[in-house]
Amino acid sequence: MPFLDLPAILSAGGTVRLPGSKSLSNRILLLAALAEGETEVRDLLKSDDTDRMLEALAQLGIRVTPAGEGAITVHGCGGKIPVKEAQLFLGNAGTAFRPLTAALALAGGAYHLSGVPRMHERPIGDLVDALRHLGADIACLANEGYPPLQIRPAALNATAATVPVKGNVSSQFLTGLLMALPLLDRTVTVEVVGELISKPYIEITLATMRRFGVDVAREGWQKFTVQAGSRYKSPGVIYVEGDASSASYFLGLGAIAGGPVRVEGVGADSVQGDIRFADALAAMGARITMGPNWIEAAPPLNGSLKGIEQDCLAIPDAAMTLVPVAVFAKGPTKLTGIASWRVKETDRIDAMANELRKLGGTVETTTDTLTVYPPANLDELHCAEIETYDDHRIAMCFSLMTLATPLRILDPGCTAKTFPDYFERFAEVTTAVPVIAIDGPSASGKGTVTQRVAEALGWHYLDSGALYRLTALAARKAGVDWHDEAAVAHIAAHLPVHFAGGLTFLGDEAVDDQMRTEEMGIGASTVGALPAVREALLLRQRAFRQAPGLVADGRDMGSVVFPDATTKVFLTASAAVRAERRYKQLMEKGFSAKLQDILQDLEDRDARDAARSVAPLRQEADAKLLETSHLTIVQAVNQVLDWSGNKAS
Repeated sequence: MPFLDLPAILSAGGTVRLPGSKSLSNRILLLAALAEGETEVRDLLKSDDTDRMLEALAQLGIRVTPAGEGAITVHGCGGKIPVKEAQLFLGNAGTAFRPLTAALALAGGAYHLSGVPRMHERPIGDLVDALRHLGADIACLANEGYPPLQIRPAALNATAATVPVKGNVSSQFLTGLLMALPLLDRTVTVEVVGELISKPYIEITLATMRRFGVDVAREGWQKFTVQAGSRYKSPGVIYVEGDASSASYFLGLGAIAGGPVRVEGVGADSVQGDIRFADALAAMGARITMGPNWIEAAPPLNGSLKGIEQDCLAIPDAAMTLVPVAVFAKGPTKLTGIASWRVKETDRIDAMANELRKLGGTVETTTDTLTVYPPANLDELHCAEIETYDDHRIAMCFSLMTLATPLRILDPGCTAKTFPDYFERFAEVTTAVPVIAIDGPSASGKGTVTQRVAEALGWHYLDSGALYRLTALAARKAGVDWHDEAAVAHIAAHLPVHFAGGLTFLGDEAVDDQMRTEEMGIGASTVGALPAVREALLLRQRAFRQAPGLVADGRDMGSVVFPDATTKVFLTASAAVRAERRYKQLMEKGFSAKLQDILQDLEDRDARDAARSVAPLRQEADAKLLETSHLTIVQAVNQVLDWSGNKAS
């Protein structure tokens, strides 16, 4: 599975222009298609969900043409869908699937609607029941109440003046029904059965319908009436607001990571209910300011955010971002009214809880609540792989956790559903923990220099060679051949290593002397040439990137492990000088050795490391060469510090 490793960050600040709202984009596309006249749509979201809607409209005979940069023209059909028979694949796009189901059920055609396996697990029965009440002919082809669906032409019930629809599972059912009713050309009242969740999304629907000339009368949140004679008419030009749900990640980031962070494209004048996420941040103590088309978030002036109890019925999507934010607050945060999370792209309650626990977080859940208990110290959190469940919001939510730890996002491309370039935009407003990467051949002195630079700066230290030596040592102890790639990679992935008190431990055993032998040096070079082993150790190495900074040594630190390192150094010395240094080290430790044998071994190892297909030893184009044959350790350390622009603490 593809992955993206996110470094730990120090802070965040800046401005982000938001992509268009997914909810608004697909509502506008469908209403523009059903309207009389041509509608120019500007700032439309480009994403998987809108792509599925546009593909469906094209199959239905709706013409869409370019209208300049970032704009399209939708040529409306005046309520008469041209194509009367089609098979539509709608992926996992609920904002396309539900409204199209309602519109096509009243269009007098034969349509097959399907999606990805998860879409076939998302309930649609309440909408189907409401449409059947109107006389629609809809068959659930696999499980009753779930897609895929087969819609057939039907004699619609001309006497049905009211239609009931449940409101406690998804607001998209009511949205789809309301948007389709003008196609009937008669007065119909929708009665909501039970509590209506996600009311702000219904407000978006009503506001969008008004823009296209249909005003829905309502009695509270229980009755909605579409009058006979209602017709969608093009507003001419319509702009899509920035996505308020997407704004939540950057506002949350501003509240926990120094800030301020400003989002543009959504603000006080927005029709989207998810801007109320800013109110939840304010209740936690964040400083929130906003204008008509922007919102800005920053941490409290004094102290930390505080945990709250938040009813999330009004902000079901944006509320997910409160989970990572709550980790950085004082006291628990309880989110209530989130039962709808369980029928989204995945079961979001369980998914958010499972992934936060992987990082060391403490969370409790019920059928419709989630409570986060922040750690006493952020050092209790640790690096892990985050499963995203093909859910864009999980991927984006957990990016905020990089304020505490590096992490790996599996399947990062899932953000294409609403925010295709999210991680690039995230990187633009965050400052990653700095890295000084020092690469070079064996016995060049890079380990000593790296360790002393780290000590001088008060930064973390990574001896990547130790991880490869430990892998070779652990394989030898387990009786595994160094050339058995799969077995060695498994050992590397589960290596019980930790560094403490200047010692290196494999499990509970200090193994510094064992791993520093010439045999383990050869073993490190051998297992380090195996692609699966390097892959297994990649995240483990990146996990050392913690605030305030990291100094790392190895043979591919600047090329593979930390290609974005702020300073890259290639430290070397002649083979003869390196052999002499290694010989002296061994003599001082009481080991017997022959200088000529050491020299031959180093030359052989240099040749192997330079010739290997995976991460060969070489100086990167952006790395500075540091030849230490005639330098003291102090001189080499000072040169690295000078190049890095950092001062010793």
